[in-house]
Amino acid sequence: MSAQSQSTQSVKIVTADPSAIGLLGLAIVTLVASSQKLEITSGLSFVLPWAVFLGAFAQLFASIQDAKHNNTFGMTAFGAYAFFWFSMAGSWLIKLGVFGTVLAEAVDPKQLGFAFLGYLVFTLFMTIGAVETNKVLLIIFILIDFLFLGLMFDSFGIAAEAFHKLAAISELAIGIVSLYGCGASVLNAHFGRTFLPVGAPLRIFKK
Repeated sequence: MSAQSQSTQSVKIVTADPSAIGLLGLAIVTLVASSQKLEITSGLSFVLPWAVFLGAFAQLFASIQDAKHNNTFGMTAFGAYAFFWFSMAGSWLIKLGVFGTVLAEAVDPKQLGFAFLGYLVFTLFMTIGAVETNKVLLIIFILIDFLFLGLMFDSFGIAAEAFHKLAAISELAIGIVSLYGCGASVLNAHFGRTFLPVGAPLRIFKK
């Protein structure tokens, strides 16, 4: 058989940036949950589906898509907060007695305090990473730091009223800024230019 020249073709599969749907999920669930913390609304019944489908599933979808982009930061962030909302929904179901009175009566808020402490530490180092993304994401992560700080001390019963208010205000602010981030992600990609500015990275750790 005579040698024949062979040409190699590479195929590039392009997938859309999932940040917008992830930020939308974060925005909606924090808006709904903060309304309950701020006592604008009451009860957890209507918070639950938004926690599961927007807070959890939307961010999990964004996490999986970011993994396809080889975006470790986005994959980890969206995935971690997705599972946070799955866990919160489960905790609320226990608190509401859906799984029986035995579990509901055995609830100890301090256990959530330790979970919030872990997420606070996680969010702090993710905030360092966000320094090199854009200013909108950096603001969101700083607000999430304050949210977990408030949730942690509230659960431990330390200055509970003040830290509950801190958590509520931070959560509302997360929702507002995340909505802006969602809009910027969609419109900037759609128009192919900076339609809504998100701010350049600070270039502290990466030159």
